[in-house]
Amino acid sequence: MAENGHHCGGDCEHCSHAAEERDEEACRIVKNLSGVKNAVVVLSGKGGVGKSTIAVNLAAALAASGKKVGLLDVDVHGPSAVEMLGLHGAQLMATEDGRIQPVEAFGVKVMSVGLAVSDADAAVVWRGPMKIGVIRQFLSQVDWGSLDWLVVDAPPGTGDEPLTVCQSLPDPLGAVVVTTPQRVAAADVSRSLSFCDQLPFPVVGIVENMSGFVCPYCGKRVDPFGSGAADALSEKYDAPVLGRIPLDPRVCASGDAGRPFAPSMAGTPVGDAFSEVVAALEKAAAEKAAADAADGAPGA
Repeated sequence: MAENGHHCGGDCEHCSHAAEERDEEACRIVKNLSGVKNAVVVLSGKGGVGKSTIAVNLAAALAASGKKVGLLDVDVHGPSAVEMLGLHGAQLMATEDGRIQPVEAFGVKVMSVGLAVSDADAAVVWRGPMKIGVIRQFLSQVDWGSLDWLVVDAPPGTGDEPLTVCQSLPDPLGAVVVTTPQRVAAADVSRSLSFCDQLPFPVVGIVENMSGFVCPYCGKRVDPFGSGAADALSEKYDAPVLGRIPLDPRVCASGDAGRPFAPSMAGTPVGDAFSEVVAALEKAAAEKAAADAADGAPGA
């Protein structure tokens, strides 16, 4: 069934016009993102795993290292980036040619539905076509400029938002899939990895969040949420574990305060673990760049 309930074999004037519009929009997205070197989508099949915390701090850590970074929050119904980056009350601006200027925080260019609604507490009641249109608008009309990294924070699950962004990004580095340590979480998170297989969409690796707790007084490590999910998923889907982020009360406090923890917690277990994730991503980006260069070289 085509748009507006129209039925046909796909070759009528209505469907041809819709296809042309989609092709034109895809071209606008490719052109608008031509300055983006690496794009990663932070995914999880399960809510409550700290996916937005990982996405926000990944962007902030990359920016703190001197990279040009953008963060696109496509969680339409639960945008968290605005609060985690202290952006309540920030105003979006438009250029003379109608493009949208992202808001900057901690060296990161940020775009989120949370910046576009007037009441932060009001529910966003949108059906699929509306969400799809807004996400494509963010990709095609936001003035991202030249970026080393574009980090996309997607909502949990495998619905309209992650599907739209994964199918729209040109030449992405891939997905960063977030899980928690308990094996029961692996069943839900597994669906995100299966989702990437089916599209297909490359997977950079898995991050295990809330991975143990190191007592600040005695230094002993305990595993309140168990262990093993990341390793099980890694073995099943042949995806590397990028890092394991331990529990730390300061992580929660930093999110509530609107300040990312990653740039300021070097030398702590959680800061060092996050640095490992960043290093693994940069290594994956370098390997992809080398492979792309080899494929494009004469005689390759």
